[in-house]
Amino acid sequence: MQTNFSLAQLADPHMKESEQILRTCVHCGFCTATCPTYVLLGDELDSPRGRIYLIKDMLEGGKPATAEVVKHVDRCLSCLSCMTTCPSGVNYMHLVDHARAHIEKTYERPASERLLRDMLARILPNRRAFRWAMALARLGRPFAGLAAKLPEGGRLAAMLALAPSSLPAVSAATQPGSFAPKGERKGRVALLTGCAQAELAPGINEAAIRLLNRHGLEVVLPKGEGCCGALVHHMGKEASALAYAKVNIDAWTAEMARGLDAILITTSGCGTTIKDYGFMLRDDPAYAGKAAAVSAIAKDISEYLDTLAPLPVTRGTGQSVTYHAACSLQHGQQIKTAPKNLLKQAGFVVKEAAEAHLCCGSAGTYNMLQPEISARLRERKLDNIAATKPEIVAAGNIGCMTQLAQGTTTPIVHTVELLDWATGGPRPKALSA
Repeated sequence: MQTNFSLAQLADPHMKESEQILRTCVHCGFCTATCPTYVLLGDELDSPRGRIYLIKDMLEGGKPATAEVVKHVDRCLSCLSCMTTCPSGVNYMHLVDHARAHIEKTYERPASERLLRDMLARILPNRRAFRWAMALARLGRPFAGLAAKLPEGGRLAAMLALAPSSLPAVSAATQPGSFAPKGERKGRVALLTGCAQAELAPGINEAAIRLLNRHGLEVVLPKGEGCCGALVHHMGKEASALAYAKVNIDAWTAEMARGLDAILITTSGCGTTIKDYGFMLRDDPAYAGKAAAVSAIAKDISEYLDTLAPLPVTRGTGQSVTYHAACSLQHGQQIKTAPKNLLKQAGFVVKEAAEAHLCCGSAGTYNMLQPEISARLRERKLDNIAATKPEIVAAGNIGCMTQLAQGTTTPIVHTVELLDWATGGPRPKALSA
């Protein structure tokens, strides 16, 4: 794609990066076939190629964002299926992230939307605030149907519907500390505690700790670590995202000085962002090196476990498990076979639904900010999953798990919970229920 940025514009490293990405695009349109919003809506401007044209015009012209640009960029899930499909290697992720930051700086949203987005940006990364919000939302859940009938009430109804019926007790797996293996120590890893998952499903990290300890690994939950910054990053709140990243980098750098084999993540949406810390902070003289070092040893839990010798299976497994590939795992991190291999090794019969490349509609805050499109994607995904007649659905991302659970009675279980159960851990809560 030909571009016409001025030398002054290209002096900005963000603009220079985006210009190089735009030049890589050859207008082929392969991305349209795998873009969830284009598949649903059929609008060229709701495809990656269409959004690239809008972003190019906005950035190249030095223009503030318009309502039209904002509408179509907001509809992007950042599922990154287009990057898997693209034959030219267009880094759409970095381009759309730049566009969102530009929108945040140059476009004034309606007051109600600003309030909602600011509220989500403050509450979701803060575990204490998130827990209180979920407790209040439980009280409002019976009124979700009524809320949906109010003007602009769809988003409120979606948030109420996502609230769990109950919250688990505070877990040791959400507090700073160290968990030693029972036998010989073969290594030391850090485990991301994170924010929303720690409150919604602490059992996931509990299972990960047991499984890693069984492998002879010491697991540390570093003091001071928190939200990875992904949620605010994809809302265009660049300063907040970098601030969260720096806090984590400081916490992990301190642990790396004591010896650390890997930083493991059980929420694939977080993993995609953490692996990108090196890029996000590439121009920060104080953090560029540390960020790159952190990104280099960040691994999804399935990616890391796939490098270890399998543990003995101590349960009678054999259940039919349909594996749901989270976009952030299969497209964002290009991890496609490891979770399925691990489940097969543990004795499960692994299936995969049709259209596995398409997003379930969760996408961070997308199911709250774009509830209608999100609901259509969820139903499409669940129809495909149901066709496989699974006993269990396995996934590696809490956002996907929460999204899918709204529309099915089939248990949704994290991959690591099934692996832990198969090799001596307790039965996952979702299966017990």
